[in-house]
Amino acid sequence: MKILSWFLVIVGVVGLVSVRALEDKIFYDPFLNYFHEANKNLSFPPFEWGKLIAGHLFRFILNLFFSCVIIHFIFKNKEWTIQGALLITIIFAITFPIYLYCIYDRFEIGYLFSFYMRRFVIQPLILLLIVPMFYYRKQIGKEVT
Repeated sequence: MKILSWFLVIVGVVGLVSVRALEDKIFYDPFLNYFHEANKNLSFPPFEWGKLIAGHLFRFILNLFFSCVIIHFIFKNKEWTIQGALLITIIFAITFPIYLYCIYDRFEIGYLFSFYMRRFVIQPLILLLIVPMFYYRKQIGKEVT
């Protein structure tokens, strides 16, 4: 059973990598090249609000799913998986409106600030904090018992 769990963790990681690798093919995001060039003098790209929001929500759902697969099969704790999903959703709920405001403001609030807000929206960065946090929690639980 342990081999199956690690295989599913690897499937989750490959899923997250695939979302990143295929981002230009499966998501509507006219800001990919804008931020990829790292040149704040590029002209602000034209975009459609509805498609942009739908694309980011779809990407969030895929990232959330693969992140939950990783959390669940590393720790095998349904409650922690739900807590991880809730933490990821809260971070997205905070950063997504801020990123949308940055777009509305045409990144006048700051290029780097907008860049990093976008990172929190499109990448599952919070997973890098959740896994060590739950691992620590698991170790503390072992010491108490």
